[in-house]
Amino acid sequence: MDLTAGIIGMKQAQVMGQVQMRVARKMLDMQEMQGAAAVKLIEAAGKVATSAGDSLVAAATGLGGSLDTYA
Repeated sequence: MDLTAGIIGMKQAQVMGQVQMRVARKMLDMQEMQGAAAVKLIEAAGKVATSAGDSLVAAATGLGGSLDTYA
């Protein structure tokens, strides 16, 4: 009976190891997706801040408000 119990215990340990590896992989995939989303959010915020800054400078200084086409 001890041999059978040992084999069953070994199989259970193998299955638990596989389950833990799959759970860890899913968690890693989720973290990678969240990281990519955070990078996209930061890039988008940088683009908005740059364009907003340009328009604020133009409004404050009057530069860029008109284009001289007469040479």
